[in-house]
Amino acid sequence: MKKYFLLNIITVSLVCIPLFFGCDVSKGSWTEIAALNHERYAHTATLLHDGKVLVAGGFDLQSNGQTSTELFDPGTGSWAETSSLKTGRAGHTATLLNDGRVLVAGGLGVKLAANNNTAEIYDPVNNQWTETASMKDIRFDHTATLLPDGRVLVAGGQGGDAFLAAAEIYDPVTGLWSQTGRMNQGRRNHRATLLRDGKVLVTGGFDASFSGFDSAELYDPAAGIWTLTGSLNIKRGGHTATLLQDGRVLVAGGYNGGASADSSGFIDSAEIFSSKTGTWTEAAPMAGTRSGHAAVLLPGGMVVVTGGFSSDFTGLDSAEIFNPYSSTWVSIDTMHTARSGHTATILPDCGILVAGGFVKNGTPHNKAEIYQYTK
Repeated sequence: MKKYFLLNIITVSLVCIPLFFGCDVSKGSWTEIAALNHERYAHTATLLHDGKVLVAGGFDLQSNGQTSTELFDPGTGSWAETSSLKTGRAGHTATLLNDGRVLVAGGLGVKLAANNNTAEIYDPVNNQWTETASMKDIRFDHTATLLPDGRVLVAGGQGGDAFLAAAEIYDPVTGLWSQTGRMNQGRRNHRATLLRDGKVLVTGGFDASFSGFDSAELYDPAAGIWTLTGSLNIKRGGHTATLLQDGRVLVAGGYNGGASADSSGFIDSAEIFSSKTGTWTEAAPMAGTRSGHAAVLLPGGMVVVTGGFSSDFTGLDSAEIFNPYSSTWVSIDTMHTARSGHTATILPDCGILVAGGFVKNGTPHNKAEIYQYTK
């Protein structure tokens, strides 16, 4: 079985979820749309400045990192293949740079080979990928964070058999990478969140046995160093981390190798980090356990969580909303297709695009759908 990571029910009155920006997040439904041109999971999806969504790479049906990329046009609801990546990759990162280009870095190649330290840039103006300087370390399941000054911080991940503490920074002006301070712990499938003060919070992750970490640390771009901060209440990797509008960070779900609230190792718990105190506070748990899910922040401050997989490693079709004002969850309309290792992208017009993923045994599909809230 591949371990790629990528029950308290909370009942909440829907009246506690108000209208935001003309969109009622409590009243929405999923609509199937045109399928991707290629089956994929562990891919990336990036909202471009023109409102289109760039999907890149991901595992194909033969478990190879693929080179194909495609664009979703919300205006037509259709996908169009675009120029291919120079290197096939899955479990990579994609970062929208300030100038509108997209930096893709690392990932797995053919037959899960961890041999990729390459990076390339997509320019939407000429619809082309161009190779840029390679990273110092090969890595996949790492994180990439756009810093306030426009540089990109890459941290952790797995390279060969090593779980990396190494971090490096890409400068889009020079097109070069430079090493920066190492994390206090090597980790994979962790999460990185840019805080309001410009520091980067890294949470959880896995070691080689897929046991989760409860450690968290902060990167200071000015000093180039990492400092441990308050530990999570529950060890986890394969979770989500979302910056809330008030500056706190919501962490939800994940996996811990058999040592969590669920005997299978999958987690339903959620907790919130305060950068003011450096501490974590437990929030209400989700309706069920999930790992390998996706989370997006809505314009009004709510967080929508979609899919993932649970105790039998089968993808989920459920979705739910976290209300940061009441610290509670409510389930919403069920997706048409169960999925894990998918992407979720906020669209400009009261919609969430969900694309790709797998249902079971790491076999990718090409199904896509949109959650459209009532206006």
